[in-house]
Amino acid sequence: MVYPQILTKSTGFIIGPVATLLGYLMNGIFFILDKIGLPNIGLAIIIFTLVIYMCLMPLTIQQQKFSKLQTKMQPELQAIQKKYKGKTDNDSAMKMNEETQAVYKKYGVSPSGSCVQLLIQMPILFALYRVIYNFPAYVTQVKNAFFPLVDNLISQSGASEYLQGTTAAQMFARQFTNENFTNGVTSYVQNTFIDVLNRFSTADWDALSAQFSNLSGDITQTVSQLNIFNNFLGLNIGNSPWFTMKEALSNGSVFGVIAAVMVPALAAITQLINVALMPQPQQQSTGNQQQDSMASSMKMMNYTMPIMSAWFCFTLPAGMGLYWIAGSVIRSVQQVFINKSIDKMDMDAYIEEQRAKQKKKAERRGNKPTVSERMMQNYANMNTKNMEAQKAASSVSDPEKTKQLEKAKQTYQNKNYKPGSLASKANMVRDFNEANNNSNKK
Repeated sequence: MVYPQILTKSTGFIIGPVATLLGYLMNGIFFILDKIGLPNIGLAIIIFTLVIYMCLMPLTIQQQKFSKLQTKMQPELQAIQKKYKGKTDNDSAMKMNEETQAVYKKYGVSPSGSCVQLLIQMPILFALYRVIYNFPAYVTQVKNAFFPLVDNLISQSGASEYLQGTTAAQMFARQFTNENFTNGVTSYVQNTFIDVLNRFSTADWDALSAQFSNLSGDITQTVSQLNIFNNFLGLNIGNSPWFTMKEALSNGSVFGVIAAVMVPALAAITQLINVALMPQPQQQSTGNQQQDSMASSMKMMNYTMPIMSAWFCFTLPAGMGLYWIAGSVIRSVQQVFINKSIDKMDMDAYIEEQRAKQKKKAERRGNKPTVSERMMQNYANMNTKNMEAQKAASSVSDPEKTKQLEKAKQTYQNKNYKPGSLASKANMVRDFNEANNNSNKK
């Protein structure tokens, strides 16, 4: 069985092609930086993140316009929920569904709202993370920095076993047992070695140099090149802040400790600022305990996630923390301008624009209901069927139930079963047991 390689570009059905396109962008950015004498991974991450979020800005604006429109709709939707609260009959369910759809049509939006924008953004953001986390897979110059060390290391006896025993190799354990690796497929073995070496800390490189002293020249050359790529404001973003802090404490470097702590701290602070700038929904009770509880949980998650990301930053390479910081700062700046734009927006004109768009879409599909409308209708129909079934079951009066039970009892006592039925077979077993018990008593 062939397991996916971390270094190899993502082969996922959706994420793979998107990551490949973003990889071309990152490779191009790094190529230009190298040509102007700034081959720096940290700078490439910042520019890359800026380009991506600028491209996503129209979707972000559209999504937040819908959020503001939804805030305007909310009182009407809550009034409908309150109107039909506790009513479980068929007519009430149908009327509630019709009135809810009428509100969405009034404002010219679909119940699915900004789902389309989210569906477009999610693969891009996941692929963006993939490219940054697996830099050598997408940036040719960074991958080439591991040669000729990798080829010379492969030819060394015991090199494979040594790498497998390192902490950095734990997440790649299956690659070392893969048939492509054991059969010596050159590209697969090279990629596996680079996967592991790309996760090496300074201490790991020192240990590798001590273990294979005859390759110290190649190791020094590779480390030197990677340090040029990874050095960002005096911090090696290839190391985790946790490792950097421990190393700085052992060397008595105050700057190292401050730099290590600043990455997770800034990641949390910038994300909290970003959350604070985001439009917050009005905290009004919907009358539905489950919905109110979910809204409170979402609000709490918005503020706890930045704190959790600070903890993740301590253990991941500092480059990931730099990406989170850059993304949060860029989103915050964008949000300031978006907020000003939305505050000045004429909601009545926007609603009329949405109505016109929905009307054109309805005409193009022959005025057939949308997917979201069909889902709401199917949900209402399902509730109606359930209520009708419950009503039919409860419509049987107590005297009728008593009569049915008495009939079943007489059938059982008179042994009036259909030949071959389950009841007749059960009765045969009962008769056999009774006869057997009687013979034992005699």
